[in-house]
Amino acid sequence: MKIHKQQLLFLLGFRRLLVVGIIVAIAYCSICIFLFVQQPKFIFFPSRVIEKTPELFNLPYQEVWLPVKTSLGKVEKIHGWWIKANQPDAKVLLYLHGNGINIGANIAHTHRFYQLGFSVLLIDYRGYGRSQGDFPNEMRVYQDAATAWQYLTQQQQIPPQQIFIYGHSLGGAIAIDLAVKHPQAAGLIVESSFTSLYDMVSTRKWFAIFPINLILTQRFESIKKVSQLQMPVLFIHGTGDSTVPSLMSQKLYDAAPEPKQLILVPGAEHNDVAVVSGGKYLQWVQSFIQKVQLRNNSHI
Repeated sequence: MKIHKQQLLFLLGFRRLLVVGIIVAIAYCSICIFLFVQQPKFIFFPSRVIEKTPELFNLPYQEVWLPVKTSLGKVEKIHGWWIKANQPDAKVLLYLHGNGINIGANIAHTHRFYQLGFSVLLIDYRGYGRSQGDFPNEMRVYQDAATAWQYLTQQQQIPPQQIFIYGHSLGGAIAIDLAVKHPQAAGLIVESSFTSLYDMVSTRKWFAIFPINLILTQRFESIKKVSQLQMPVLFIHGTGDSTVPSLMSQKLYDAAPEPKQLILVPGAEHNDVAVVSGGKYLQWVQSFIQKVQLRNNSHI
């Protein structure tokens, strides 16, 4: 049977399209597998170099090394700074930083809380700064935060009702997770944080071509947890935040039970809320602390 020239051209063209389609499918699947396996590298951006210490602000501090047992039974140590306030029985802040650099990049903000009379425990998750361990992931940072809580309540013997939990950005998601697990804490401050990692990825349009819900292993689903909070919570966010839309803090606020408060700072970006708001930032936090203390006293 003879094959006409047009039929031959059609078959050749179809074959080329089939080959191209197979190549595209293989490339697509390869990218999906890469994103599945390597996604922590797109979320966490640790640095081992600590450029600033509490000495920059003449803060008295103690180096702390907190042991964490891995799933394999190995013990790794978290590094942190315990910055103790001058006054006895001071309220305590557990500071959980975001996904970038390490505790050295958070000294200026730590100093603000110290000015408010807090003793501050500032830790690096495993893989950050001087902390031991492999590259971080969601489960590890939750465990690291729990270890810091245990250090405060058991080793330092600080009553949970005296401890405030603070988290910035990704640290806000870690703080919400910890607060849900320890409802006896005094209060929670969540700054410039997000509803979930899925929602964050959804704001990056080019990821829409991938089955994100199937690929995503690092979820940080704060929006599903925040309704379980049993303590006062303060949300702070800059309206000019180009990293995490301030609408996400609005959604977290809407989902959280009372007592709660939301402060939106006009024009502030992701990392400069306290700078843009100036002295008001300390006033907001101080007011929140006073409300918490009044609430606690009324329950005695």
